[in-house]
Amino acid sequence: MVTEENRKLSDDTANEIAEQVARRWRRIDPLLPRPVPQARPHCGAPLDISDDSAVIAAGRCEHWAAAPDSLDLSWGAARRFQLSAAVAGPGVADGLGRLLAAWREHLHSLPGAGDADTAAVLNWPSRDADGIAALLKHGLDPLEVIAARPTRRRASAGPSSATRDGGVLRLDDHTLIRRAGIADTDVIARMGREVIRFDSRFGAVNERPNTLTALRREAAGLVGGPAPWAWLAERDGEAVGMLAAQPPAAAAWIASLTGTAPAAYLMLMFVEPGERAAGVGSALVDEFHREAEAAGVAVILLHYEQLNPLSMPFWSRHGYRPLWTTWQASPASAIR
Repeated sequence: MVTEENRKLSDDTANEIAEQVARRWRRIDPLLPRPVPQARPHCGAPLDISDDSAVIAAGRCEHWAAAPDSLDLSWGAARRFQLSAAVAGPGVADGLGRLLAAWREHLHSLPGAGDADTAAVLNWPSRDADGIAALLKHGLDPLEVIAARPTRRRASAGPSSATRDGGVLRLDDHTLIRRAGIADTDVIARMGREVIRFDSRFGAVNERPNTLTALRREAAGLVGGPAPWAWLAERDGEAVGMLAAQPPAAAAWIASLTGTAPAAYLMLMFVEPGERAAGVGSALVDEFHREAEAAGVAVILLHYEQLNPLSMPFWSRHGYRPLWTTWQASPASAIR
């Protein structure tokens, strides 16, 4: 039985190993945050792994369910069991493996963890190669990447033929980039649905019956204020691409995944298939980069699907590189 005393002891243990993990992470990747697993909400299950009386790994399992009709339903399973893992060196593979085994036993004891629309989810630093074998052994698949771009790398100037007319960037006689407004809500939602439809092929994202409605609600919030961080590309008056992002004030939900601040989040980017490889996507991204850098953003985060053949090459060209990899087993009880 989980008691308040057990919960407190578990939190104290996590504090004890946080500094060890922080030293490892600083060596692995300077963009990682200081690990503070005790600060996350969790179910209280004792997931601390000891070796020779010393704790070598601490885990926290959060039981999460998407709100009905929320956009969160489209980004993954309806019920998710997310593990926050802190593993001290040098035996990272052994410590993580034992922690995953304890997590497996916890999940197998839960009613409903075998339901189809559930997932066991773990974010692991992308550059922490020592844990990969243990993750694979326990049946987790690397499905998503959280990528980062420090803004010390200046955005490119965009296509050399582009000209700026007030707030409009003209790429040629037929194509322009402009800031989106409230009248563009439906266009952004429709293109956002195309992103979700394409990404649903790769194992983590799901188009739901409420996806378009939820996207309209999200898009209206993004473009409702002055100077929103959303842009449309138009060719001869028809929308052919869009980019929507969250400034730091709206990106607090993901900012804790990096130690660099302030952080912005690039939420959606889409270009119609017939317009790809013509510079439209790059022009949208460069326009957003200029805005973010002018606002003092230090790092930009985004998600892409690990198996999407278009994402990694495109985002790499624009200065993004993997920071975290999201590993998943579905249903949650499928973890071995």
